[in-house]
Amino acid sequence: MDATLSKPPAAEAMSRRELEDFYEIDALHTPEERMIRDSVREFVQSEIVPHAGEWWREGVFPDHLPRTLGEMGMLGVALPEEYGGAGASYTAYGLLNREVEYADSGLRSFVSVQSSLVMWPIHTYGSAELKRSWLPRLASGEAIGCFGLTEPDAGSDPGAMTSTCKKVGDEWVLNGTKRWITNGSIADVAIFWARDVDSGRVLGFVVETDRPGFRAEDIKTKASMRFSVTSELILDDVLVPDGNRLDVVGLKGALSCLNQARFGIAFGVLGAGYSVFEEALRYLEDRPAFGVPLTGKQLVQSKLADMLGDLTKGSLLAYRLGRLKEEGKDTPARVSLAKRDNVRTALAVARAGRDLLGGNGVTTEYAAMRHASNLESVFTYEGADHVHTLILGREITGRAAF
Repeated sequence: MDATLSKPPAAEAMSRRELEDFYEIDALHTPEERMIRDSVREFVQSEIVPHAGEWWREGVFPDHLPRTLGEMGMLGVALPEEYGGAGASYTAYGLLNREVEYADSGLRSFVSVQSSLVMWPIHTYGSAELKRSWLPRLASGEAIGCFGLTEPDAGSDPGAMTSTCKKVGDEWVLNGTKRWITNGSIADVAIFWARDVDSGRVLGFVVETDRPGFRAEDIKTKASMRFSVTSELILDDVLVPDGNRLDVVGLKGALSCLNQARFGIAFGVLGAGYSVFEEALRYLEDRPAFGVPLTGKQLVQSKLADMLGDLTKGSLLAYRLGRLKEEGKDTPARVSLAKRDNVRTALAVARAGRDLLGGNGVTTEYAAMRHASNLESVFTYEGADHVHTLILGREITGRAAF
């Protein structure tokens, strides 16, 4: 018998750093990526984590946060410095999302929408004037953006959108309703997608929310993502100049934005997973059962081993996707695989963590139930799980089954 097996195990649980870097991925990151991650981690741990549960229970997104996030350089971090970004790598952006979602998916959703769904399309498809006007203010948190694609009857099938646009002289008339819009009622600008009534093409617009005919109504009945503003947008004959139109035609424009957001989610949800994992481990260390801590029980260790294995695999998947993106090889199918599988992993870990906490796991004094509830939304938005499954199925077989 191997002598090492007869030795009693060390009575000391792994640290957070050891849990999150079990395969030493940290060594593969650049010094800048680690610096960005560590500065965000310090901020989130001191300024967000102690309050996240309370803000979630109250269903509020504090007014000071956008400016604070901007001051920390956390908005549009991968965009060029001339527009307020940091010119950082996409992997750095992913790691930032992971640290933010360690606190709450709702906060990551704000960062993701601002950076990937608003700043990215303006930078990629907007005119020089739109870039100069909006990107520095969005990066600083002075301005807030939202992204209007999903409609009450057109979620997984955006091609069925009923929102319309019509060119009248040098202006466009926009009409339509969008639903499940993060930041909707607090936004200063919206990226709005509509179908041209004359050509049938889908077009994107930058729409200032103070224009006549634009209104937003918050969705108050959420049992998930409560630390986030979610709204319905209603546009009734809203006029915007032709200069506000994005230089892209077709759904490919909207879907390219979603690919940016899905990339961040693939990293971000791991933060929620690790938060629950670490919480469960600390709780079990201090919880006695039948004379010993629960961490000394076989069934408990089995669950902890599964959690560590799944989160480690998810971290490797996210890391590789980041490097592929930096090489221009982040195909939609590759992004779908990472978003789909890492959300599944994080949700399974959150449910397991809630179970390990017993009755305490259903209270908001602990993070497990809050993370699990939030992840149910992430499972659905930015492409529902089954939609990403069909994207992968099409990639594998060459046949669309939507």
